[in-house]
Amino acid sequence: MNLTHKIVSATLAICLTLLSFNETIAADDEKHEQEVRTFLEELFQQRAQILVNRDTDRLESLYASSTNISKYALRNERNRTNYLNEWASKRAIKLVKAESKIRIVRLNVSKDTAKVSLVHSLKVSYTYMNKIVPVQWFGIGTTHFLTLKKINNEWKVNKEWYLDPLEENPNKIAVTPDGISPSVSYQQKVVDGKRYRRARAVQYANKYAGTAWGAGNDHRYNRKYANYSGQGGDCTNFTSQVIGDEQEGGGLPMTGAWRYFYKKGGSEAWIRTDSFHNFLLYSGYGKLLAKGDFNQIVDPSSKYPDGAIAHIQPGDLIGYIISGSDVDHFSVVVGFDDYGYPLVNSHSADRYRVPFDLGWDKYTKYLLIHIKD
Repeated sequence: MNLTHKIVSATLAICLTLLSFNETIAADDEKHEQEVRTFLEELFQQRAQILVNRDTDRLESLYASSTNISKYALRNERNRTNYLNEWASKRAIKLVKAESKIRIVRLNVSKDTAKVSLVHSLKVSYTYMNKIVPVQWFGIGTTHFLTLKKINNEWKVNKEWYLDPLEENPNKIAVTPDGISPSVSYQQKVVDGKRYRRARAVQYANKYAGTAWGAGNDHRYNRKYANYSGQGGDCTNFTSQVIGDEQEGGGLPMTGAWRYFYKKGGSEAWIRTDSFHNFLLYSGYGKLLAKGDFNQIVDPSSKYPDGAIAHIQPGDLIGYIISGSDVDHFSVVVGFDDYGYPLVNSHSADRYRVPFDLGWDKYTKYLLIHIKD
């Protein structure tokens, strides 16, 4: 064998070795990625079950509890479980089942660390303890950013962030005098008005409720509009679309102050809660039915003997004030469950037919706004 043949043979041997080595690395990476996907499915399935059975001790085995950031994530999940169940008990509601679906958006696995972003759709089924009605349900959608660590050959949650207003203090939930849920008698069919297409507004809210379980459009927002979730929240942008989208929504005419520029984005009144609130009331598009905490809008009053909440209609809006006078959030009333509990849809976080006060406490002020037909 001459020198040239020796060089070629050696080069070929090195290439085959490198190819075999790369194939081994690729196989290991694929194995680790599949392990992570399996762990994530199990993680969210178990957390859904724990939301109902309250066996929060089972959560500990899923977290790398040796780090403070992992302890924080674990504590957050405990608080969320406790809040949801305490809210249910104060509304004479019994949680009966929770179902979970995840869609992984990005997954990067490197040795014993995995970084993940995903969207989670949760379905929570419930019934009432003081009235015989069919099992009801609502949908929630959240976006999660996680860092996982492999410890003793098992994947654990090391860090997690997601926006979900179900982490309020369970000791600060508003309580009705009789300890049961508010019930609204609303039997009318939702119809379009002369100016405001109320029925279509509700259909729009259901179609574009994002990642929430039950939403349409393949769990995606309407791509005609920008997504402001990363810029303070998309709730007002979504509410403006519901009442103002000309093709599918309520069709209220845009104005100089309240409009969406399809190449630039929404005006201040279109995307900012306080500006939107002021526009609704001063333009004549909306009428403030009532403002107050949970009991003030639910309990009978001289103005509303059946409670102000009984005068809200599908296609109307609810604003939320955490403290002070600034409006923090908007949701769209989309109907009532079989008991008569008012239900809302929203963005940031995504909600589909959720009881209107879920995620808020006794200090929250509610703005009941009727959209004029």
